Amino acid sequence: MKGSTEQDPRGLIYESYRIDGITDAQCRSIFFDWALGMDAARDSRKDINALLEMYGSADPDHPMTAVLRDGLVGSATPRRRGGWRSRAR
Repeated sequence: MKGSTEQDPRGLIYESYRIDGITDAQCRSIFFDWALGMDAARDSRKDINALLEMYGSADPDHPMTAVLRDGLVGSATPRRRGGWRSRAR
């Protein structure tokens, strides 16, 4: 598949950079689809950094570049919530 990489196996991010007039909302939707389609065992921060290097450096003003940067800021290590183990002791 054209644009398919280890970090973007379905080429969603690749294609988003080729859509003229794409909006922020459309980029967020594509990013969400990309994230859901990725293997949970992969390090998403490394994948997003690689995608920014591949596409974002060439087009820093593209809406997807902003979404990818936001994805880095918003991603955190999942933490267990609820139950006795999560309460402060």
